[in-house]
Amino acid sequence: MTAAFLAAELYTGEAVALRERQHYAARLWHAVTASSTLADGQVMADQLLGMPLLLSRDGGEVRAFINRCPHRGMPFLDPADGPRSCRRLVCPYHGWTYDRRGRLRAAAREAEFIDPFDRAAWPLASLPCRELAGVIWVAGGPGPLPLEDQLDLLLQQCPAQVQRPRRLLRRTAVPLRCNWKVAHDNTLDDYHVAIAHPQTLHREQGPVRHYRHALSDHASLLATPWGEGEFLTFGLAPWTHLLLWPDGRLALIQFPPLAVDRCRLDLWLLGDDGHAASADDWLAELLRFLEEDRRLVEGAQQGYASGLQPGPPHRLELRILQHQQLYARLMADSAP
Repeated sequence: MTAAFLAAELYTGEAVALRERQHYAARLWHAVTASSTLADGQVMADQLLGMPLLLSRDGGEVRAFINRCPHRGMPFLDPADGPRSCRRLVCPYHGWTYDRRGRLRAAAREAEFIDPFDRAAWPLASLPCRELAGVIWVAGGPGPLPLEDQLDLLLQQCPAQVQRPRRLLRRTAVPLRCNWKVAHDNTLDDYHVAIAHPQTLHREQGPVRHYRHALSDHASLLATPWGEGEFLTFGLAPWTHLLLWPDGRLALIQFPPLAVDRCRLDLWLLGDDGHAASADDWLAELLRFLEEDRRLVEGAQQGYASGLQPGPPHRLELRILQHQQLYARLMADSAP
């Protein structure tokens, strides 16, 4: 079979974007925040796939819930509130009160419900939640792909680095005028680095002849020499990239979709106390090459929208093909 990229209509169709959210993204795990952001006894609100999300840490364990009261759907917290310490979650609408484990502890005037009322019948709706590599992961729906499968190559290639303690040093977000797959493909594209990033990323990754690639069922890796070790760039489903330096720094890049032709670049920098002093310089360095990429992906989106028939894949674009094959397989497995 001839190798080929995904068809252009998968980057521009509203119906495709809806199916992706329901069938592709819902089967996978999503990095929602760094573990260090949520201390024991704290809760925080976020968003996942357009769904209101509530995170809670109780006794060291992190749980994820849909951020809505089961009575009439009112959110308990606003994402703008950030992490906050609390013993009870109180719905501001009717006063239903929950503990950090999602159990209903009291409902206002509960002796007066029309039908017999059982607190145990009204817990918060939960979502699968795990911690790994200093990140809190939440699945978009029930029965997701096992997290260890989704991160298989990362866990195989650098298990010690994954377990290294880190805290969130910087976080920023940039809107992009392109489909998330354009941005994700571009970050997997090792063909363009020397041409489009000669003074930025190419200097970090070095000559193409030193590139080392690895592929698995669910992930891909580009490894290049860096001092006495290797600089590792992992491409992960659904739209995630994890960069690891030999000195222990970790950057996480994601492209969550906002609309069929819009997504957001999320960038997190994680490290230890020794990396904190240089975090601003590190962030500025990454943003320089990401700004170069912004121009590329927004231009490519215009090409896809004009009816592009993508050209032939290059051997330095195998990581794109790997992800696109995974994407096609998961979408096909979920077909109605």
